[in-house]
Amino acid sequence: MILIFLGPPGSGKGTQAKRLIKEMSIPQLSTGDMLRAGIAAGTELGMKAKAFMDKGDLVPDSVVIGLIQERIGASDCKPGFILDGFPRTIPQAEALDRMLSGLGRSVDRVVEFKIDDQELVSRLSGRRTCPKCSAMYHVVTQKPAKDGVCDQCGTQGLIQRTDDQPKVIQDRLAVYHKQTAPLVGFYTQQKKLRSINALDAPEKVTDALKKALK
Repeated sequence: MILIFLGPPGSGKGTQAKRLIKEMSIPQLSTGDMLRAGIAAGTELGMKAKAFMDKGDLVPDSVVIGLIQERIGASDCKPGFILDGFPRTIPQAEALDRMLSGLGRSVDRVVEFKIDDQELVSRLSGRRTCPKCSAMYHVVTQKPAKDGVCDQCGTQGLIQRTDDQPKVIQDRLAVYHKQTAPLVGFYTQQKKLRSINALDAPEKVTDALKKALK
Protein backbone atom coordinates (compact mmCIF):
# COMPACT_ATOMS: atom_id res chain seq x y z
CA MET A 1 0.00 0.00 0.00
CA ILE A 2 1.33 3.42 -1.01
CA LEU A 3 0.25 6.11 1.43
CA ILE A 4 0.57 9.89 1.61
CA PHE A 5 0.11 11.78 4.88
CA LEU A 6 -1.09 15.38 4.53
CA GLY A 7 -1.25 17.91 7.32
CA PRO A 8 0.41 21.03 8.70
CA PRO A 9 3.67 20.83 10.65
CA GLY A 10 3.03 19.48 14.14
CA SER A 11 -0.21 17.69 13.25
CA GLY A 12 1.25 14.33 14.30
CA LYS A 13 1.97 12.81 10.88
CA GLY A 14 5.44 11.66 11.84
CA THR A 15 4.31 10.11 15.12
CA GLN A 16 1.55 8.16 13.43
CA ALA A 17 3.81 7.09 10.56
CA LYS A 18 6.27 5.57 13.04
CA ARG A 19 3.43 3.60 14.65
CA LEU A 20 2.16 2.39 11.31
CA ILE A 21 5.48 1.27 9.83
CA LYS A 22 5.97 -1.13 12.74
CA GLU A 23 2.58 -2.71 12.18
CA MET A 24 2.57 -2.78 8.37
CA SER A 25 6.31 -3.38 7.86
CA ILE A 26 6.61 -0.64 5.26
CA PRO A 27 9.10 2.25 5.38
CA GLN A 28 8.41 5.93 5.96
CA LEU A 29 10.08 7.98 3.22
CA SER A 30 11.33 11.47 3.94
CA THR A 31 12.60 13.65 1.11
CA GLY A 32 15.12 15.17 3.52
CA ASP A 33 16.51 11.73 4.37
CA MET A 34 16.67 10.79 0.68
CA LEU A 35 18.50 14.00 -0.19
CA ARG A 36 21.05 13.45 2.57
CA ALA A 37 21.53 9.80 1.61
CA GLY A 38 22.01 10.66 -2.07
CA ILE A 39 24.58 13.32 -1.21
CA ALA A 40 26.42 11.04 1.23
CA ALA A 41 26.52 8.24 -1.35
CA GLY A 42 27.66 10.62 -4.07
CA THR A 43 24.96 9.51 -6.51
CA GLU A 44 24.34 11.49 -9.68
CA LEU A 45 21.01 12.80 -8.38
CA GLY A 46 22.51 13.44 -4.96
CA MET A 47 25.22 15.61 -6.49
CA LYS A 48 22.65 17.48 -8.59
CA ALA A 49 20.67 18.17 -5.43
CA LYS A 50 23.80 19.29 -3.58
CA ALA A 51 24.63 21.81 -6.30
CA PHE A 52 21.26 23.50 -5.82
CA MET A 53 21.40 23.30 -2.02
CA ASP A 54 24.92 24.78 -1.91
CA LYS A 55 23.59 27.83 -3.76
CA GLY A 56 20.67 28.11 -1.37
CA ASP A 57 18.18 27.17 -4.10
CA LEU A 58 15.27 24.76 -3.86
CA VAL A 59 15.95 21.33 -5.29
CA PRO A 60 13.84 20.99 -8.49
CA ASP A 61 10.87 18.64 -8.42
CA SER A 62 12.43 16.51 -11.16
CA VAL A 63 15.45 15.76 -8.98
CA VAL A 64 13.30 14.97 -5.92
CA ILE A 65 11.06 12.68 -7.99
CA GLY A 66 14.17 10.95 -9.31
CA LEU A 67 15.42 10.37 -5.77
CA ILE A 68 12.05 8.94 -4.77
CA GLN A 69 12.08 6.63 -7.79
CA GLU A 70 15.54 5.38 -6.83
CA ARG A 71 14.47 4.81 -3.24
CA ILE A 72 11.26 2.93 -3.99
CA GLY A 73 13.23 0.55 -6.16
CA ALA A 74 14.63 -0.96 -2.95
CA SER A 75 13.18 -4.27 -1.78
CA ASP A 76 11.70 -2.83 1.44
CA CYS A 77 9.41 -0.58 -0.64
CA LYS A 78 7.87 -3.39 -2.70
CA PRO A 79 4.97 -3.93 -0.21
CA GLY A 80 4.43 -0.17 -0.07
CA PHE A 81 5.63 2.95 1.73
CA ILE A 82 4.48 6.14 3.46
CA LEU A 83 5.31 9.55 2.03
CA ASP A 84 5.37 12.21 4.74
CA GLY A 85 6.17 15.74 3.59
CA PHE A 86 5.86 15.03 -0.12
CA PRO A 87 4.14 16.07 -2.30
CA ARG A 88 3.81 19.65 -1.09
CA THR A 89 2.25 21.13 -4.23
CA ILE A 90 -0.13 20.04 -6.98
CA PRO A 91 2.66 19.98 -9.62
CA GLN A 92 4.63 17.64 -7.34
CA ALA A 93 1.57 15.41 -6.92
CA GLU A 94 1.10 15.28 -10.68
CA ALA A 95 4.77 14.43 -11.20
CA LEU A 96 4.54 11.71 -8.55
CA ASP A 97 1.49 10.19 -10.25
CA ARG A 98 3.29 10.12 -13.60
CA MET A 99 6.37 8.50 -12.12
CA LEU A 100 4.40 5.83 -10.27
CA SER A 101 2.24 5.16 -13.33
CA GLY A 102 5.40 4.48 -15.32
CA LEU A 103 6.27 1.81 -12.75
CA GLY A 104 2.78 0.30 -12.84
CA ARG A 105 2.02 1.61 -9.36
CA SER A 106 -0.21 4.30 -7.86
CA VAL A 107 -1.04 6.04 -4.60
CA ASP A 108 -3.61 3.96 -2.70
CA ARG A 109 -4.70 6.30 0.07
CA VAL A 110 -4.10 9.88 1.19
CA VAL A 111 -4.80 10.72 4.84
CA GLU A 112 -5.38 14.32 5.89
CA PHE A 113 -4.52 15.11 9.51
CA LYS A 114 -6.97 17.91 10.32
CA ILE A 115 -6.29 20.29 13.18
CA ASP A 116 -7.34 23.85 14.00
CA ASP A 117 -4.61 26.45 13.43
CA GLN A 118 -5.04 28.05 16.86
CA GLU A 119 -4.81 24.67 18.59
CA LEU A 120 -1.74 23.79 16.57
CA VAL A 121 0.04 27.02 17.56
CA SER A 122 -0.79 26.29 21.21
CA ARG A 123 0.43 22.71 20.89
CA LEU A 124 3.74 23.56 19.23
CA SER A 125 4.56 26.73 21.15
CA GLY A 126 4.29 24.77 24.38
CA ARG A 127 6.95 22.27 23.37
CA ARG A 128 10.28 22.27 25.16
CA THR A 129 13.36 20.32 24.09
CA CYS A 130 16.44 19.06 25.86
CA PRO A 131 19.46 20.77 24.25
CA LYS A 132 21.62 17.68 24.87
CA CYS A 133 19.57 14.56 24.01
CA SER A 134 16.66 16.23 22.13
CA ALA A 135 14.01 14.63 24.38
CA MET A 136 10.77 16.56 23.98
CA TYR A 137 8.31 17.84 26.60
CA HIS A 138 5.29 20.14 26.80
CA VAL A 139 4.53 22.81 29.37
CA VAL A 140 0.98 21.45 29.82
CA THR A 141 0.62 17.91 28.53
CA GLN A 142 4.06 16.37 29.06
CA LYS A 143 5.98 18.02 31.86
CA PRO A 144 9.30 16.58 33.07
CA ALA A 145 9.31 15.04 36.55
CA LYS A 146 11.41 17.96 37.79
CA ASP A 147 10.68 21.40 36.39
CA GLY A 148 13.17 22.38 33.69
CA VAL A 149 15.21 19.16 33.99
CA CYS A 150 15.34 16.45 31.34
CA ASP A 151 14.06 13.08 32.56
CA GLN A 152 16.29 11.25 30.09
CA CYS A 153 19.75 12.72 30.70
CA GLY A 154 19.37 15.12 33.62
CA THR A 155 20.30 18.23 31.65
CA GLN A 156 18.99 21.44 33.22
CA GLY A 157 17.44 24.18 31.11
CA LEU A 158 14.97 22.88 28.54
CA ILE A 159 14.68 25.18 25.55
CA GLN A 160 12.07 26.34 23.07
CA ARG A 161 13.32 25.66 19.55
CA THR A 162 13.10 28.44 16.97
CA ASP A 163 10.64 26.31 14.96
CA ASP A 164 8.32 26.23 17.99
CA GLN A 165 8.00 29.98 18.44
CA PRO A 166 4.48 31.30 17.62
CA LYS A 167 5.55 33.67 14.82
CA VAL A 168 7.55 30.95 13.05
CA ILE A 169 4.67 28.47 13.43
CA GLN A 170 2.20 30.95 11.94
CA ASP A 171 4.53 31.61 9.00
CA ARG A 172 4.87 27.86 8.35
CA LEU A 173 1.09 27.46 8.53
CA ALA A 174 0.61 30.24 5.99
CA VAL A 175 2.94 28.44 3.58
CA TYR A 176 1.09 25.15 4.18
CA HIS A 177 -2.33 26.67 3.46
CA LYS A 178 -1.08 28.36 0.30
CA GLN A 179 0.99 25.55 -1.21
CA THR A 180 -0.08 22.22 0.27
CA ALA A 181 -3.72 22.48 1.38
CA PRO A 182 -4.94 22.50 -2.27
CA LEU A 183 -3.84 18.85 -2.41
CA VAL A 184 -6.93 18.00 -0.35
CA GLY A 185 -9.09 18.87 -3.35
CA PHE A 186 -6.68 17.18 -5.76
CA TYR A 187 -6.87 13.83 -3.99
CA THR A 188 -10.57 14.20 -3.21
CA GLN A 189 -11.18 14.27 -6.97
CA GLN A 190 -9.19 11.03 -7.22
CA LYS A 191 -11.40 9.54 -4.46
CA LYS A 192 -8.32 8.68 -2.43
CA LEU A 193 -8.60 11.17 0.45
CA ARG A 194 -9.63 10.31 4.00
CA SER A 195 -9.64 12.93 6.78
CA ILE A 196 -9.07 12.25 10.47
CA ASN A 197 -9.15 14.47 13.56
CA ALA A 198 -5.52 15.03 14.55
CA LEU A 199 -6.58 16.85 17.71
CA ASP A 200 -7.56 13.62 19.47
CA ALA A 201 -5.23 11.71 21.78
CA PRO A 202 -2.50 9.84 19.84
CA GLU A 203 -4.13 6.46 20.54
CA LYS A 204 -7.47 7.65 19.13
CA VAL A 205 -5.72 9.12 16.10
CA THR A 206 -4.05 5.75 15.51
CA ASP A 207 -7.44 4.00 15.65
CA ALA A 208 -8.94 6.53 13.23
CA LEU A 209 -5.97 6.11 10.91
CA LYS A 210 -6.38 2.34 10.78
CA LYS A 211 -10.07 2.73 9.94
CA ALA A 212 -9.21 5.24 7.20
CA LEU A 213 -6.89 2.74 5.57
CA LYS A 214 -9.48 -0.04 5.32
